[in-house]
Amino acid sequence: MKFFRLLAIVVVLGALAAGFAYFRTTQTYQGFQDQVYLDIPHGANTRFIGDLLARKGVVRSSWDFIAARAIQQVVGRNITLQAGEYRFARPASPNEVLYRIARGDIFFFRLIVPEGYNMFDTAAAVKKLGTFSDAAFLKEVRNPALIKDLDPDAPSLEGYLFPDTYHLTRATTPHQLAMAMTDRFRNAWRSLDGKSVHKTVTLASLVEREARRPEERPRIASVFENRLDLGMKLDCDPTTVYAALLAGDYRGKIYRSDLDRESPWNTYKSPGLPPGPIANPGLSSLKAALHPESSQYLYFVAKGDGSGGHAFTQTLAEHQEATQTLRRAEKQQTQN
Repeated sequence: MKFFRLLAIVVVLGALAAGFAYFRTTQTYQGFQDQVYLDIPHGANTRFIGDLLARKGVVRSSWDFIAARAIQQVVGRNITLQAGEYRFARPASPNEVLYRIARGDIFFFRLIVPEGYNMFDTAAAVKKLGTFSDAAFLKEVRNPALIKDLDPDAPSLEGYLFPDTYHLTRATTPHQLAMAMTDRFRNAWRSLDGKSVHKTVTLASLVEREARRPEERPRIASVFENRLDLGMKLDCDPTTVYAALLAGDYRGKIYRSDLDRESPWNTYKSPGLPPGPIANPGLSSLKAALHPESSQYLYFVAKGDGSGGHAFTQTLAEHQEATQTLRRAEKQQTQN
């Protein structure tokens, strides 16, 4: 009789302890003070993570976190804790903390690199995120080593920093980001099975910076190819801008002094393609450079009607007429 009484007491106490433990694991820890970052290494066990969470003030004690995982195991949920850096910005219960780590809800910065961004644009975006400085990024991408096996003539990584969305942690370095971006370019290039990577990417970068409507990319590429075949200068405004950016004196728009700049990058002064890409083209512009439209066009100018489209012409006289139409449209917009 005494044995059963003791057994009953043990069962009751065990139930009370389990209930208390469950209660603790579901209660938001009100002692949380401020946002913290916490790095969980690979192979860390529950006790190590619990101690780390308690030390950082995310949970009341290590045992609260250990209890939260133990309860999940008792009910048959096999939870794997994921390594990585986590950010805790608000109070949470041990269960909520456990679920976040089990999901692998690690902290990262999202870097969005649109098609046509050049290295200066990307550097500004990186600086805005606060991961590392724009100067550190530019120093890294001015070194073409990561792409030299594919393009021995590349003057920098410009053109090979593939436009996409990238996830950066606080520990990501400029070199790691550059590697990720050039790796994605390699994957894209393999899917195209293209030849002459240097010429293709350089031409694609001009197309990317000129095109506003996707369907015009192959036609713009054909204009540049036709001019190259005839030995004509490309007269591509974005190359003039890029020459000014490299010189460190771009003033937000093109001036006569920019058009007259003696630079191999300025296609108003130098024949042929520039020494390398002037931006980072997306897949569509790479395809357009590889497969230009068959045309006789030698000129194009913006229509100025708000469509983003261009007027394509075969002769200088036609081009001058289209340019005058643009000027009249711009003047009318100014007056309105």
